[in-house]
Amino acid sequence: MASLFSTRSLTARLLSLLPSGRSDGGRRALTSSHLSPSHEAAAVEEVNKGIADLYDEMTVVMETLWGDHMHHGFYDVGVPTRSLPDHQTAQIRMIEEALRFAGVSDDPSKKPKRILDVGCGIGGSSLYLAKKYGAKCHGINLSPFQIQRAQSLAMSAGLTDKVSFEIADAQNQPFPDGHFDLVWVLETAEHMPEKSKFIGELARVTAPGGIVIITSWCQRDLLPSEVSLRPDEVSLLNKLSESHHLPKWCSPSEYVKLAESSSFKDIKTADWTEHVAPHWNVAMRPVLTWKGITFILRSGWKMAKGLLAMPIVSEGREKKIIKYAILTFRKPE
Repeated sequence: MASLFSTRSLTARLLSLLPSGRSDGGRRALTSSHLSPSHEAAAVEEVNKGIADLYDEMTVVMETLWGDHMHHGFYDVGVPTRSLPDHQTAQIRMIEEALRFAGVSDDPSKKPKRILDVGCGIGGSSLYLAKKYGAKCHGINLSPFQIQRAQSLAMSAGLTDKVSFEIADAQNQPFPDGHFDLVWVLETAEHMPEKSKFIGELARVTAPGGIVIITSWCQRDLLPSEVSLRPDEVSLLNKLSESHHLPKWCSPSEYVKLAESSSFKDIKTADWTEHVAPHWNVAMRPVLTWKGITFILRSGWKMAKGLLAMPIVSEGREKKIIKYAILTFRKPE
């Protein structure tokens, strides 16, 4: 069936069904300088629980509509929408483009042998990378439902000897130092309450000579004359924080500084905002039907509110408030 509504029209219709939420996006507790260490820990735990609950609820819908790769696709800039590949093809291309950008070798003697997939979703990237490199892949995230589903997909693919999954906090990982040749972080860093602690933990578990790849929605870099974002920009980011449990935004340049402070080398970054911009026009096609709308409304308010935030993402991208960045760096030998 053809699309019944435009994205904005659908948003207007469904917003009337949704309860209003907090305007601070759950960020106030984490950004206050007056919190005691115990209260900060409690705030982080609250955020983690919110993330786990969100993805427990959203996963069935996301997998049904979009498959086992729960990240954006990579598209050529300037191609008409009607000529774009399907979103699943673009999602695989995102993986390959990220590997190419980071210079991950296909040479049998140099390719990664142990891979960590941080924020692994239902294991799509882990399964793909395990097959591509013949590597041992370990995925972690906070959602029990997603971990269970990832384990099931690994079994169906006959890859349980190569791929494993467990519930774990990316800021306190249960792995020995220097264990992974490749650390893979697609669209997960956004959820980290303490970005410096997160990057430090990536540095700890990465093996000497190992590569880290991060793709993340970021706030824009500040201009030399600025000390902060404008109030209207902060307001827009807070709306996204509320719907997607994004506790603290970070700019690409801030990520670079954190990588440098963790002694990473060969730091590279690029703005891929325009390469992912078509994703929601393509991925929303199965949603904008009576079947898709009914499915979403039956799946819970968190899923509906998450999808309804997509026009805010588009607004932030068009106003250049948010950027989709890729960052890669290497741990010294």
